[in-house]
Amino acid sequence: MTAEETLYQFIAAIPSGNIATYGQLARLAGRPGAARWVGRTLKHLPKDSRLPWHRVINAQGKISFPEGSEPWVVQKDKLADEGILLHNGRIRLKDFQWQC
Repeated sequence: MTAEETLYQFIAAIPSGNIATYGQLARLAGRPGAARWVGRTLKHLPKDSRLPWHRVINAQGKISFPEGSEPWVVQKDKLADEGILLHNGRIRLKDFQWQC
């Protein structure tokens, strides 16, 4: 299994109502310190991918897209549909971070 396939398995396993950080997923996929690799890999997902990409955020609890941009709004809305709300532009990791 490739590192990307391992990453996809972990992303698919993030439960609804939870989030994971890029760095957390990099560690789980066996690539500690490779948070940017996770972001690049997600950037290349097919548009019709069923992976819950919206559950992946940065270590500061923020959505990584520019605030107010179309993809930022899409991700914020998908998270809100799962009960994950932003407060001052951040998601409280202690409340929503996936404990795997």
